[in-house]
Amino acid sequence: MTLGKTDFIDDPAALERHLPGRRIEKVERYGKFMLLRLSATGQAGASENGDAKEASLLVHLGMTGNLAPYAPEQPCAKHTHVWFRLDDGRELRYTDPRRFGRMAYLTGELLATELTAFGADPLLVSAEEFASRIRSRSARIKALLLDQSVLRGIGNIYADESLWRAKIHPARVAAQLSKAQTRTLWRVLQDTLGKAIAARGSSISDFLDAEGRPGEYQRRHRAYGREGQRCFRCAATIRRVIVAGRSSYFCPRCQPAPRSAKAGVKRGRRAGARNA
Repeated sequence: MTLGKTDFIDDPAALERHLPGRRIEKVERYGKFMLLRLSATGQAGASENGDAKEASLLVHLGMTGNLAPYAPEQPCAKHTHVWFRLDDGRELRYTDPRRFGRMAYLTGELLATELTAFGADPLLVSAEEFASRIRSRSARIKALLLDQSVLRGIGNIYADESLWRAKIHPARVAAQLSKAQTRTLWRVLQDTLGKAIAARGSSISDFLDAEGRPGEYQRRHRAYGREGQRCFRCAATIRRVIVAGRSSYFCPRCQPAPRSAKAGVKRGRRAGARNA
């Protein structure tokens, strides 16, 4: 293992101390994080700290990160910061120009505590639990969808796409949604995420999957990034406002603004132009 810049790593010394010789047992997605589940160290069932059976390498790619295997003779991309040498001769490389990601070696209670901070998986949550998490909150629905302690793994793109499909304005107060609206949002959110995963995600600028291929779901976007273009459903012009500090794209006809937000739509559009 070789480390370059390490300002995104919780404890670089822990990686150097505990990772060599460990086997990656499986790779899981946990919200926006990847969990590389690691084997125990030493003899079968033995470890130097008693809880290494639960050890994992936690990886967040941030906005521009990439973690993928390469043949050692392949030239390293600029901004490659971590090299893990695998037993099949390849190198698992972490590349991140902006270093907004995160990497951490976690075991036992530290790992459990980290994971309890996350909300339900939107692909696994039941309609009833989804409704309970959403309709009990007074926050804007877009803010709740992005809140990782409520639902883990939803990003800006798929929040906007799901709200467009559900015909819900991003500034609607979640507690004011009807039962029917909440169930519709649950259904379209799961469908949107499932189709996006099948299409390997959305490549807006530089995203590539683990095999180095760009995603294709951006071809199916109906709201995100389409400011000034016609709505696919009603032909109204897609607009952009700032909700929860993020650009939010919506159709003003299909997704009517709540009364409290209508007065701020124009102000939000002007702010969005300055802050995008």
